[in-house]
Amino acid sequence: MERVKTIIVTAGLDFIALMLAWYVFYYARFHWGLFPGLSAARPATVLLPSIVIALFWIVVFLIFGLYRNLYLISRFDETVRVLKVVTIGTLILFFLLFIDSLGWNSGNIHYAKTYTLFYWFVNFIFVSLDRFIIRTFQRVQVQKGRGLHHAVIIGTGPTAISVYENIQRHRVSGLNVLGFVKANSAKDGISGLPLKVIGSVEDLKKVIINREIQEIIVALEPHQSDSIIEIVDRIDIPNVSVKILPDFYQMIIGLNQTNQIFGLPLIEVMPDPMPSWEKFAKDVMDIAISLFILSITLPITLLITLLIKLTSRGPVIYRQRRVGLYGKEFYIYKFRTMYNDAEKHTGPVWASKDDPRITPVGNWLRKLRLDEIPQFFNVIKGDMSLVGPRPERPFFVNEFKKRIPLYTRRLRVKPGITGWAQVKWKYDSNIEDVREKTKYDLFYVENMSLSMDLKILINTLITILTGRGQ
Repeated sequence: MERVKTIIVTAGLDFIALMLAWYVFYYARFHWGLFPGLSAARPATVLLPSIVIALFWIVVFLIFGLYRNLYLISRFDETVRVLKVVTIGTLILFFLLFIDSLGWNSGNIHYAKTYTLFYWFVNFIFVSLDRFIIRTFQRVQVQKGRGLHHAVIIGTGPTAISVYENIQRHRVSGLNVLGFVKANSAKDGISGLPLKVIGSVEDLKKVIINREIQEIIVALEPHQSDSIIEIVDRIDIPNVSVKILPDFYQMIIGLNQTNQIFGLPLIEVMPDPMPSWEKFAKDVMDIAISLFILSITLPITLLITLLIKLTSRGPVIYRQRRVGLYGKEFYIYKFRTMYNDAEKHTGPVWASKDDPRITPVGNWLRKLRLDEIPQFFNVIKGDMSLVGPRPERPFFVNEFKKRIPLYTRRLRVKPGITGWAQVKWKYDSNIEDVREKTKYDLFYVENMSLSMDLKILINTLITILTGRGQ
């Protein structure tokens, strides 16, 4: 709730600042005589254009991530972020609106640079100023002990105590440490801690939920370093930041991002690798491609429906419960490729080569990946993406979490119709296959980007055309 409130307040002040910037630009252009060489018709009203332009900027800010990580960000870092996004937005706006009104054929090209730079400068000043005021207000509130993030320190030794004392010295860090969490390797009978022990690593998830923890700081002793992977594996809850001391940098290389909280140097574990604008583009691409494919495959869908009905008993569309983003379960849709009630007597089991449960039609549907056409509805619903780790059934997820380190890390992104593991690995037939496939999934999670998605989609298309699916 606090996070939503911060976003709403920030966006509201941005909206006001952007409208004011447009008014200044309007009066500079039509009343103050700063651009005497420009000939353009004066609009009848300035209010409506200012609202429309401000809404445009709010969308741009949203796409490029200016409403993420709003809690106590450095005012300098905030100014740099605003500078980048305002520059990009001004260029977009220039080519959408301004370039048409500059009158290139009437000699106004001389004023184009000044015209654009002035609007860019005014926007940057107004937005930077409103963001500066917000950040300053946040810092003052934090110094008064208001709006602090709930935090716990994992560790009960001298290192954990030192971290706690450091946080207390730097109140502007915005952290309210509620207590310590005991590592599994820690001895019982801990004494001399400035706060009580509120749990252990085994019940870490319960502690996070019950106490609404937003920040976790891992401060283990050197002999406890083996526990870090287990700790990271247990934290699969959204909007919970995990930070560790730099001493353990080499142990989590590939899962980290350097960070500093006002004098307390820490390393953030498992940051989000994809920028906001790429996430937005990925979502748009998912929906657009899904609608296109569902449209062009309609005749094939009707043919597949007829073939399934004629060759085996049972429903055409098979629904199965799967585990999606952050462990949320959903129903996945597929054309039925197995005989009806194939797992009635066996329970959940892996598919295998020459699986007797698969129908003759189903075998060809799997090879050509046509059985997955209905999953584009899952993408449109928002349960899945075109590209991501394949969603597993709850039964298997519960088993894999116990046996494969960091398996739940793959649940931090939407599952996909296809993925890096699907184009580089085979279908699972045993736990070792799953272990190997998880490496590919984790590689994707840590390196996901639009270019990588495009590469995977191209590889998947080649697999479909060559019939190399299973």
